[in-house]
Amino acid sequence: MLTKRIIPCLDVDAGRVVKGVSFLELRDAGDPAELAAFYDQQGGDELVFLDITASSDSRDTIVDVVQRVSDQVFIPLTVGGGIRSVEDVRRMLKAGADKVGMNTAAVSDPKLVKDGAAAFGNQCIVVAIDAKRVGSHHVGSPHTSTDLALDEGSKWQVYTRGGRTPTGIDAVKWATRAVELGAGEILLTSMDEDGQRTGYDLELTSTISETVPVPVIASGGAGELDHLYQALDQGKADAVLAASIFHFGTFTITQAKDYLKQKGVHVRPTYVAPE
Repeated sequence: MLTKRIIPCLDVDAGRVVKGVSFLELRDAGDPAELAAFYDQQGGDELVFLDITASSDSRDTIVDVVQRVSDQVFIPLTVGGGIRSVEDVRRMLKAGADKVGMNTAAVSDPKLVKDGAAAFGNQCIVVAIDAKRVGSHHVGSPHTSTDLALDEGSKWQVYTRGGRTPTGIDAVKWATRAVELGAGEILLTSMDEDGQRTGYDLELTSTISETVPVPVIASGGAGELDHLYQALDQGKADAVLAASIFHFGTFTITQAKDYLKQKGVHVRPTYVAPE
């Protein structure tokens, strides 16, 4: 049986780790390289590094920070934010990333997913989806093929540019298309739940987990250890990503893994380096 993964997330803005609520009200959480080393030692299964303002500021991912982070970790590192070309993917992999996440550029140019997977393998390409429930929120006009557009049955809309831009694209349809194009993994964030600490959007997570044949990482909403379990159990996720509960010392990764083991979830043992 495949083990479930616990993945700390470093949201980086101007070279510092930050954490917000529903993508707003950012507060400082520390130095990326220091936190990366801490989570590597704590037993994180992987690490996700997201340059959260690279796309909205129309700039490249900060390669030097990625290199500093990769020097500190011996666990798989996924880097995202500001990826716009196959050459950008190559630069991140050369800087030490094991996988590269793409969101805004993948929506704008789906061929980038296909070309990235062809050049480096599906396992290197993670499509990140920032989704918000359809309702009173603004609905954008789809700028890709109309078969991805929101319809009467749509429940979640895809947002790009760090959660700033509604696309008019149905999140479930886009997840399916992304995998068809070559994405080896989906990083799924509920914008409604992000930073709220009230639990993941289990309906969103389970719907996409049951729709696509690749691993889904649940993101957005962890506040209690049981939320991690719910995302893996009811949400059918393959991994859980969390930031606030780890950054600010609410729980450790060891505590999270111990809790999940008690619940019967298969997790990798926490390796503690000898003194």
